[in-house]
Amino acid sequence: MSSKTSGNAFSKAITKVIAVRHAALAALTVVLASAAMLAQPKPAPPSSPPGLEFPVIMRQNVAAGKTPVGAKVQAKLTLATLVNGVVVPADAVLSGEVTESVAKSATDPSRLAIRMDSAQWKNGSASIKVYLTPWYYPVPLLTNLSDEPSATTHNPRPYNRNATYPDPSGPPSPFPDPDRDSGNHAGPAPLPPASPTSPSRVLMKDVESTRTIDGAVTLTSKRSNIKLGKTTTYVFATGDLLPTK
Repeated sequence: MSSKTSGNAFSKAITKVIAVRHAALAALTVVLASAAMLAQPKPAPPSSPPGLEFPVIMRQNVAAGKTPVGAKVQAKLTLATLVNGVVVPADAVLSGEVTESVAKSATDPSRLAIRMDSAQWKNGSASIKVYLTPWYYPVPLLTNLSDEPSATTHNPRPYNRNATYPDPSGPPSPFPDPDRDSGNHAGPAPLPPASPTSPSRVLMKDVESTRTIDGAVTLTSKRSNIKLGKTTTYVFATGDLLPTK
């Protein structure tokens, strides 16, 4: 073999070694970059803004396991609420349906979910999507009654003396038809009489709530069947509500 041939073979071998090293270095660079990206902390998911609050009085009794899924329900709004630039006035009627209703069993909790889809009033209407939350307004002590304004932490609003708040854990009602109650089959039953109200909402006792990815809310209770009466102001909302101070 000539010296020229040997030199060419040596050059090719050196070139091949260099190419292999470059390839290995490139692969190592990719691995290290991937490891660095994985080691970086993931950004925290954005927090959901506080939900828009709709305090209402139901126009019919609702009970988990007794009121069927798909049952149409209505409620009266007790305070004006701004929705997408439209003021939904107090006394507007919210309409929707029961989306989940399961009675408590020996092994499973009571489950109740209600969604309201629309609001109607004398001179207008609005499409909404709000869900029953575990919040309600209890009857205040007479010593706490005042005409001074009050506010929640996220939605300041005037003190309202025109809604009613009995204990939601009271005895069940027979769930009569509102039209039959009124004695007038041509229209809904009259709304319950007004009484003083509490300026601060509280959570229902022994009731928990879960929210799905699409925003729907389901209330559950391991202690008893969840019941809604016609003389308590319950809170529907578009999202999670902040606790009141």
